[in-house]
Amino acid sequence: MPHHTPLIGTIVAGLVVAFIMGSIAHRLKLSPLVGYLVAGILVGPFTPGFVADASLANELAEIGVILLMFGVGLHFSLKDLLSVKNIAVPGALVQIAVATLLGMGLAHLMGWTLMGGLVFGLALSVASTVVLLRALQGADLVDTRRGRIAVGWLIVEDLVMVLALVLLPALAAVMNSADGGGASALLAPLLGTLLKVVGFVVVMLVVGRRLIPLALHWVVHTGSRELFRLAVLAIALGVAFGAAYVFDVSFALGAFFAGMILGETPLSRRATEETLPLRDAFAVLFFVSVGMLFNPSIVVEHPLPLLATVLIIVIGKSIAAWGIVRAFGHPNVTALTIAASLAQTGEFSFILASLGTGLGVLPADARDLILAGAMVSIFLNPILFSMIVRSHRKEEDVPSAADAQLAQTMGHTILVGYGRVGKLIAAQLAAKDVHFVVIEDDKDKSEEAGEAGHIVVRGNALEDRHLRAAGIGEARNMLIAVPEGFEGGAIHEHARHLNANLNVIARAHSDAEVAHLESLGVPHIVMGERELAARMLTLCGAR
Repeated sequence: MPHHTPLIGTIVAGLVVAFIMGSIAHRLKLSPLVGYLVAGILVGPFTPGFVADASLANELAEIGVILLMFGVGLHFSLKDLLSVKNIAVPGALVQIAVATLLGMGLAHLMGWTLMGGLVFGLALSVASTVVLLRALQGADLVDTRRGRIAVGWLIVEDLVMVLALVLLPALAAVMNSADGGGASALLAPLLGTLLKVVGFVVVMLVVGRRLIPLALHWVVHTGSRELFRLAVLAIALGVAFGAAYVFDVSFALGAFFAGMILGETPLSRRATEETLPLRDAFAVLFFVSVGMLFNPSIVVEHPLPLLATVLIIVIGKSIAAWGIVRAFGHPNVTALTIAASLAQTGEFSFILASLGTGLGVLPADARDLILAGAMVSIFLNPILFSMIVRSHRKEEDVPSAADAQLAQTMGHTILVGYGRVGKLIAAQLAAKDVHFVVIEDDKDKSEEAGEAGHIVVRGNALEDRHLRAAGIGEARNMLIAVPEGFEGGAIHEHARHLNANLNVIARAHSDAEVAHLESLGVPHIVMGERELAARMLTLCGAR
């Protein structure tokens, strides 16, 4: 009996090698995403050594896309989606048209058919959901106006690709048939697809909006955290699968709507926390699966066509997106962010390439160029995106009036985290008239802190710009109330680098976390279990 199955081997190899290469990339000041792609090449069929199962890797990656889009839906309300429709809808359509025409032009030079050129251009026109969201999340831009435009733009692209996937078989049949078939051969599948998409949206808004919150509230009242976690995953995966099986829409679109509906309930924050670890793990497998598709020999065999393909993806699409956003009156930083977000291709490109090859309308060379172009663009995108974000960081770091007032205050306290513990600390500090500032990266928690009347800096305390916005140089105390002791240690190191005299009090949950914080020189460490035991002993008179 074998000691492993293809499924176990693929998961283990993908995660282990991704961890190693991601750590090396992080050490080299690169995005870990680059390391994940390299890991895919190492376990792929074009390099020596262990070869993971590519088909299983793609299916595992699809789960990552579902969970990722579900998480986006949790933070992206229908109101937000409608608020960017005026730029996202026309922008996505024009950008798709430009990229498709550029792809068709390259296909014509390569001597491919018109139909092959159309599929090739469409495959280059659509961006990857996972890559875009990882870039936005890494720069804390998901909940900004720029982030909402980018996500809305991508949703429109996904809808167009859903239509393309349904119409391509009919179009290929018309092109290959002797009598043609005329417009009627295309009209029926087009109307059918539109009806299915509209039907799915209606079902989700009318039925799903009632049933999903009802089911989760029932689970919450059972008091079982395990059941709640299972319910959230069942909703995300079940709605995505049902959307694809019943309505023929993409998994990603189905999961997005499920998350969007759940995001309107008070349980959205808890649902996000429960799905985050699994979402990250499967997102890594997505990048590994992309890396497995890359054949390095194409760089030698077709260097000029590959270069042209990459230029269309990275430069052509970006210029089109930048021009469209600027034409609608948005500032240059927004246009550059959208352009960089879309300068890559991903999952829909692979699906289109497979479908076109299966229908016999896309040459094998075109499929290889699509895969290689996707690989190169995904490799370059984090670097390009971080360069743009860094170059415009000064514009974002200009202190507000509140920050300027804060910087003039000496000896205040910084509270990191506004969860259960942080909320209690904030209430006591406010009751004692202690001047303090809250740093919180969660949107809902930061809004809750603001509604309570506290001064809030929305962002990650591991980033210097957010620490400076909270007045780290003038602060006397920092209370680290985040539940992870190891993360608290990293925050302590960043904070003491900016203010060596800062008095830090950190929270820990285990002896290992206490030892880690002590090794970093944290002056004061509070372990909840020890304090609880001491308090109980005091109350019973044993101490």
